[in-house]
Amino acid sequence: MVKLNKIYTRTGDDGTTGLVDGSRAKKHSARITAIGDVDEANSVIGLASGSLHGSGHDRSISRIQNDLFDLGADLATPLGEFGSEDFEPTEMVLRVVASQVDWLENAIDDMNAKLKPLTSFILPGGTEAAARAHIARSVVRRAERSVTALADVDPVNPQAIAYINRLSDYFFVLARVLNDNGAVDVQWVPGANR
Repeated sequence: MVKLNKIYTRTGDDGTTGLVDGSRAKKHSARITAIGDVDEANSVIGLASGSLHGSGHDRSISRIQNDLFDLGADLATPLGEFGSEDFEPTEMVLRVVASQVDWLENAIDDMNAKLKPLTSFILPGGTEAAARAHIARSVVRRAERSVTALADVDPVNPQAIAYINRLSDYFFVLARVLNDNGAVDVQWVPGANR
């Protein structure tokens, strides 16, 4: 259980921040950049959720936001800490697991089944709710790039990478759903303004 009595600790005044295992990392390191980009994505998703009240997607968004906190905890726990030699969760180590990725895939498939196939790339826009979902999608993509950049220098849970990859797909499909099931998608017209 998390208990925060004091918000500022001054421990980060030296340009470092604490990880789950008690070690410190520079605030501009690949690990902290990935954690920060996941946090930013979660915040943008929170903003997008403001236009989804009553849409039936509220519970899914709440689940996703909780999963993103799990992802942040996963990224904040380097491999090998607390005796873990793989990415299996333990009582001490929170990891993203395959069932979280599976849930996203099922949610994507359920939404996509109601949509007509795309015949063109679409522009991020349409309804306000869809535009917010597109913003969430693009910020999630940035978080994915940060997570994979971290994986280039330190081991990262493969399920964490799969989750963040699927999440941008989720918001792409959700944006289409919010555009009257694709009826008001804004189609790209290549070279239209030449």
